[in-house]
Amino acid sequence: MRMFVALLAGTLFGLGLAVSGMANPAKVIGFLDVAGDWDPTLAFVMGGALLVAIPAFHVIFKRPRPVLAKDFDLPGNKGVDTRLLGGSVLFGIGWGLSGFCPGPAVTALVPALAAGIVPVFVFVAAMLAGMAAYRWIS
Repeated sequence: MRMFVALLAGTLFGLGLAVSGMANPAKVIGFLDVAGDWDPTLAFVMGGALLVAIPAFHVIFKRPRPVLAKDFDLPGNKGVDTRLLGGSVLFGIGWGLSGFCPGPAVTALVPALAAGIVPVFVFVAAMLAGMAAYRWIS
């Protein structure tokens, strides 16, 4: 049951990314170009997500445990340290240069395969290599 719900949630997330245009790196780069031809639509997508997520978190955390798990799996470290800052900077640089973050990149793989768009595959390969390198180093 948990795998089915995870598949359903991932499919819904990917569909939302595709419908909102967030799997299109040009749209993301347009949002980041505040000094040029700025595209504010990503701000509306983020705002819409917050309008759903904030009330949902308040309801969910009033429960004694999640519906499909024994307990909540929350990070224990709540402080800001150099690893968090470094990872955030690295993520932001990669997002700004490529226009992709991991979710939209995976969502864009299927259309990229059909259209032969190579940069999507390069980004996903680099992302997977970075994940493997982190796992190997740590």
